[in-house]
Amino acid sequence: MSQPLEALRVSADGRSLMTESGQPFFWLGDTAWELFHRCTREEAEAYLENRRRKGFTVIQAVALAEFDGLHTPNPEGALPLQDDDPARPNDAYFRHVDAIIRLAADKGLYVGLLPTWGDKVAGMWGVGPVVFDAENAYTYGRWLGARYREQPNIIWILGGDRPAIHGDLDVRPIWRALAAGIDAGAAGRPLKTFHPAGGRSSSEWLHTEPWLDLNMMQSGHGHGHDAPVWEMVAHDYGLIPPKPVLDGEPNYEDHPIRPWPRWNPADGYYRDHDVRKQLYRSVFAGACGVTYGHHSIWQFYDPAKRAIVNNADRSWQAALDRPGAAQAGYLRRLMESRPIAGRIPAPAMLIAPPRGHYETMSATRDRNGRYAMIYTPIYQPIRVRLDDLAGVSIRAWWFNPRTAAATEVGVLPARGERVFEPPVDGPDWVLVLDDASQDFPPPGC
Repeated sequence: MSQPLEALRVSADGRSLMTESGQPFFWLGDTAWELFHRCTREEAEAYLENRRRKGFTVIQAVALAEFDGLHTPNPEGALPLQDDDPARPNDAYFRHVDAIIRLAADKGLYVGLLPTWGDKVAGMWGVGPVVFDAENAYTYGRWLGARYREQPNIIWILGGDRPAIHGDLDVRPIWRALAAGIDAGAAGRPLKTFHPAGGRSSSEWLHTEPWLDLNMMQSGHGHGHDAPVWEMVAHDYGLIPPKPVLDGEPNYEDHPIRPWPRWNPADGYYRDHDVRKQLYRSVFAGACGVTYGHHSIWQFYDPAKRAIVNNADRSWQAALDRPGAAQAGYLRRLMESRPIAGRIPAPAMLIAPPRGHYETMSATRDRNGRYAMIYTPIYQPIRVRLDDLAGVSIRAWWFNPRTAAATEVGVLPARGERVFEPPVDGPDWVLVLDDASQDFPPPGC
C-alpha cells in the first residue's frame, strides 16, 4: 500500500500543481472513462495495478458514463440515479464507485472524477438524456462533495467532451452550480478543471471563472498527425490570471486516424510515436502534465461482453501493455529527475526551428538555468542558444523516449550557440542540458 495521499493545490505562481505539503506534482493521466460503469472490482484492480506500475498518477473516469450510463447498469446491476433524477443518486451504484476510488488511493493514484459526461447536461450528440438543470446540479454536486469529503485523491473534472457554450446554448450556469455544490458538500475548495470537446480548451469559455483552477484542453483525435497542441498550450499559458494547463485528451494510441465516417481505419491508426510527439511537445510547451489514452481502454472494450466503438483494434486487456503506455511513464521519470518547480517553456533557445508541424521541436528549461530539455520528433539537427543556462559548463545527454535510456554526450562550455546531432536510431529524441555544477543524475533516473 502506498503512503496516504494529500489533496492537490495550485502552486503560488499559478503554473503547476503541488500537494498540500508543498511537494511538486506531475499529472500523468490515463483516460479510463467507463471504469466505474463497465468494470468489475477485480477488473478495476488489475487495470489500476498496471497503471501504478507504469508510473501514472491520475486516472480520469466518469460517474454518469457516456455509453447509456443512466440506463445500462454497472456490473453489479445498479443504475446511478433513481428515475433519472440527479437529486436522487443510487447509493448501491456509488458504493461500486467508492470501492474503485479507494483501490486507486491504496495504489497511490489520484482519480480525475467527472460527475457526469457532458451529454447529460448539453445534448448536442450522444445518448444522453439531458437531465441536469442548475438546481439539481447543485444538489448532486453537494451530495458528491460530501460523499468524498475525506477522500484526498479526488480531482474534480467537470464538462465531459462538450463545450460550455454552443451557439445559443449556454450551460455555464449548470456547471457553476455543480461546482458550487461540490464545494458546499466538501466544506472546502477542492481542485477542479473542465474537460472540453475535441480541439478546444476550457479557457475558451471558463478561464476567468473562479471555480476553475486549471485549464484542460482536448487536442483530440480528429485533426490527423501533429495537431499543434504546443500552440494550444502556449495560448493558455499566456493567459491572465495564470493557471496551470494540460492536454487531458491527446490522440489515443491505436485510434483510427481518419475521423469520418465513424473513425474509419483506412488511413491507419495512431501508434506510439504519434502519442509521444504530442505528450512531449505539450509538456515542454509549458503544461503541468499530460494525459495518455488508449482507444480500447477508455471504453474497456471486451469482445466477449460488448460491442466495439469506433473500430478499436484489440481488447482492453490486450492494450494494457502497449508501448505508448510505458513510454508515457518514461516522460514522468524524465521530468521528475530534474526540479519541476520553476520549469518554464523555452522556445527562444531554439535557433531557426523548423516550421512544419511534423518537424516541430519543443523546449523547456528551469527558470534559474539549472537545466534545459529539447524534444525533436524526428532526426534533425538541434541548434540551441546556451546563454540562458547557468554555470560555466554544461553536461549534455541524449534521453531516449522509447526506452528511457540516457547517454552522456560530454561536458561543454555554457555559452554561445551549438548544434547537436541526435543519434540516428530514432526517430525522436530528447536533448538534456544540465548546469554541470548541479551534478544531476542521468535523465530519467
